[in-house]
Amino acid sequence: MKRSDWCILICAVGSAVLVSCGAAGVPIPPALELAKPVTDLRAARKGDKVYLAWTVPAKTTDRQTVRHPGATRVCRSLKVPVADCKNPAAEIPATQFPLPASRSNDKVAPPPKVQANYTDILSQVLQEQDPTAEITYAVSVQNENGRSAGLSNQVQVPSAPTLPPPNHFHADLKNDGVLLAWDCPIAIATSSSIAYKLRIYRREQGKQADAKVSDANWTDCSQTQPASPLPEFLDQTFEWEKHYDYRATVVTVVFEPGKPEVEVEGDDTPAVPVFTHDVFPPAVPTGLQAVFSGVGQAPFVDLVWSPDTEADLAGYDIFRHEEDEPAVKLNSEPVKTPAFRDSKVQPGKKYFYSVSAVDERHNESARSDETSEQVP
Repeated sequence: MKRSDWCILICAVGSAVLVSCGAAGVPIPPALELAKPVTDLRAARKGDKVYLAWTVPAKTTDRQTVRHPGATRVCRSLKVPVADCKNPAAEIPATQFPLPASRSNDKVAPPPKVQANYTDILSQVLQEQDPTAEITYAVSVQNENGRSAGLSNQVQVPSAPTLPPPNHFHADLKNDGVLLAWDCPIAIATSSSIAYKLRIYRREQGKQADAKVSDANWTDCSQTQPASPLPEFLDQTFEWEKHYDYRATVVTVVFEPGKPEVEVEGDDTPAVPVFTHDVFPPAVPTGLQAVFSGVGQAPFVDLVWSPDTEADLAGYDIFRHEEDEPAVKLNSEPVKTPAFRDSKVQPGKKYFYSVSAVDERHNESARSDETSEQVP
């Protein structure tokens, strides 16, 4: 074979090897690893704290698993919408949140989502800057090189200032309810766009849900002359024989023409425990009268009195005695109506009667004033 033929053969084989190894063609750029923007950002405000929560992105914009996340920026602005996050309110390092799990071997159940949380503290200056405005939040998840695929969904909370809870919030159990009282609030500045009220909550111990008891008036009574009694509220919506926790918070109400009212709750008072143990007897019955009847029939004495109106009234006990004798209860079970017939009377005797009221928890009132009747 000629030398020129060998050269041609060697070049042809070399070209084939290069093509088969994929060395030829346009180079593929490296992946940027940009996490998909957050789509479920949530925000809730209580006092000067804004609680943010979202799901940590598990995939990149090119559908790959996020492996090298960077910091997460918390974006905050009084403008709507947030245009950028050049001056974030906070920057949370990636180490604070665990990496989302890879897809499990179980093809039915996807890997669990990783939830992120952050609490933003609002300065008093920011709260008072524009009381009727809203503060907008977004988050931006960076890669390890500080690049992001964009902002999350944007959420708003009111920017109105809140007040501290009242001092010495306390509870006293009464026969007609739980009496809640607190110190007079300090003088507060209101305006045509801002007002305040005191919201009282009750929670049965061991339960998760709160019951809103009342939105009480929040007025400055400290300057009243003469001094006013402590502000108070009587809760009559509870159930007896249960353990409750009561708390209160001052609510800021924002008014803007043409818009619905906006409410912001301040911080809570410490919880006040109350055991609604009923040791309170019903009212003493009144108006007891006794009337003898017996002409032409077996003698008896009819008793009547004014009814008690307590909701938990179980009935009445009837007592009778003769002159200088101890009283004896005539009934074995509480009498349900305010009337009783005493058929065990004897001619020629004088009887003295009294009545007490009994509730469903066996609390008994004092006995009524006595009345008497002579049997002929």
